Amino acid sequence: MLTKKSITIVRGLPRDGFSDALKKRNPKAVFVLEGRPNLDAAKALCRQLLKRKITPTLISDNMAGFLFYKNLVKEVWVTYQGMNHKNAYCDVGGLILGVLGKSHRVPVYLFPSNSKSRFMGNKKDIFRFNGKNVAAKGVKGYVPLVERLPKKYITQVYA
Repeated sequence: MLTKKSITIVRGLPRDGFSDALKKRNPKAVFVLEGRPNLDAAKALCRQLLKRKITPTLISDNMAGFLFYKNLVKEVWVTYQGMNHKNAYCDVGGLILGVLGKSHRVPVYLFPSNSKSRFMGNKKDIFRFNGKNVAAKGVKGYVPLVERLPKKYITQVYA
């Protein structure tokens, strides 16, 4: 059963060592964001967690806000691809998780990513889901894959 501050949210595909670091924290519940448009990170991360005897719950990206609203989130882990003195470069979704974390006083941890994304995806990536068209003809597509997460939203960075 989910209780107040019992969920760890994870976004991205972390480098080796993440599952072991997470397991040491003894999470009660680990929720993995789907990571549209291609879902690759969620697929690989869920496999990685299951190998370490951590049973993840896969959720849609927009479900994170609801979990924060219900005061269920204990911590957030987001992968980053690079960093400078002002920002971390994370998969899309990292910024909203950072903002939600800060506004709900939930720590946001960054862990190195196992892969590098292009900064922009192809618009057809968002028009299809599981091989099926999900958008009407004539619709435009905007598919950023990486965004900046300002350091003010980050609690700790793991190298």
